[in-house]
Amino acid sequence: MNGWPERRVRRAALLLGAALAAAVLGCQRQQPGTTTTTPPKTTTATAKTLPKASGLEPSQITIGFLVKMPEEPWFQNEWKFAQQCADKYGFKLVKIGTPDGAKVLEAIDTLAAQGAQGFVICTPDVKLGPSIVARAQSHDMKVFSVDDQFVGADGKFMDVPYMGIAARAIGEKVGQTVWDEFHNRGWRVEGTAACAVTWDQLNTSKERTDGATAILVKDGFPADRIYRAPEKSTDIPGALDAANALLTQHPEAKRWLVFSMNDEGVLGAVRALEGRGFGPDKVIAVGIGGTSAVPEFQKAEPTGLYATCLLASHRHGYETTEYMYRWIKDGAEPPKDTRTEGTIITRDNYQRIMKEQGLLD
Repeated sequence: MNGWPERRVRRAALLLGAALAAAVLGCQRQQPGTTTTTPPKTTTATAKTLPKASGLEPSQITIGFLVKMPEEPWFQNEWKFAQQCADKYGFKLVKIGTPDGAKVLEAIDTLAAQGAQGFVICTPDVKLGPSIVARAQSHDMKVFSVDDQFVGADGKFMDVPYMGIAARAIGEKVGQTVWDEFHNRGWRVEGTAACAVTWDQLNTSKERTDGATAILVKDGFPADRIYRAPEKSTDIPGALDAANALLTQHPEAKRWLVFSMNDEGVLGAVRALEGRGFGPDKVIAVGIGGTSAVPEFQKAEPTGLYATCLLASHRHGYETTEYMYRWIKDGAEPPKDTRTEGTIITRDNYQRIMKEQGLLD
């Protein structure tokens, strides 16, 4: 009996210790319905995706700008505005014409030898995308695609930063311009046909002519009077041949509406129509691009080219290069998909608008 109080004290102490231990363990476990204030650890994979500044001075940065058809005014303007960007920030710009796949890969190697950290490219073939990206990665270079979007082996657009035109919207703007002028002239549907010079091999090209077609049909022009003229090349000779073949099939048409994926497609059709006696009073042609239309607007007498949708070559040249520069220097990755629209210009207003956009002196 004399040892009972001591045993009770020892037992109470043991129970108290167990309770305290359980309480400590319970606090360490996350209970259902509660939250933790401990911030999650950053994994290695997450850390690698965070943008990092290169620490390079502008003079240490070299950027390439590769275009598929360097002789065309559009690409010359892209180069012009890209150079303006380089001059502003003080980095080196290397301009290379790459008309085929072999030239593209050779140019990437050349850029790497010159110490370039990245390049902007309008590829001559969108299916070259995987090869371009692989070659760039082998040299630890960044890639930004412009104008024509890379297509992967699965037929889907690749996850590469891209700036292109809002092709469908631009096509619709062209279609509306054609339709409005059709009404302004008081033309009748009877006796009028539409010639769509098409190049469906390229998605952005198809969207332009499909957009114009859709607007004409929506506004009331008969779909069965819109004739497609597939061209074999996207230049004036290719469009001339395509339009001539179409005109031979439809001698009944007395007036023509004309649209295409670019100015060259429309100008080829206008030349074909002129060869068959169709003057500007019988033709309403609206192109896409802008710069190739200038010589036409400068002629002493109007031609069948009524208007064109002037595209934003300044953005495609300057902005893409600036995005690449910021990506290299500051680690600021460009947006994945940027689309630009255009402005309708005619013989009457082209000088003012193109001067405002830095395209004319």
